[in-house]
Amino acid sequence: SRAGMALSVLVILLLAMLYEAVKMGKAVLLRRALLALPRSLSQESLAPPEEGGTGPAQGRWFQYHVGQTLFHVVQVVLGYMVMLAVMSYNAWIFLGAIAGSTLGYFV
Repeated sequence: SRAGMALSVLVILLLAMLYEAVKMGKAVLLRRALLALPRSLSQESLAPPEEGGTGPAQGRWFQYHVGQTLFHVVQVVLGYMVMLAVMSYNAWIFLGAIAGSTLGYFV
């Protein structure tokens, strides 16, 4: 039906927008992880080890890395879902994926 097709296109459009948002979130986490690294690794290795074993900067970096990993999994799942929808060879679904990707990147 027309309503079913419109709903399908809308869902694919939103999935493609979410894919772009997750991609951007992953880039933001990468930037934060790089800022959490110590300025000079050579100076860090010359410093005496702390009692905790890892410094606070390394703990933050690890948390950001775990967050990036989770974002990557969500991005891959969403990407495959959109790809499978496009592989239905329906022109409206294809246009919905393209429009969603365009809008998601723009936003």
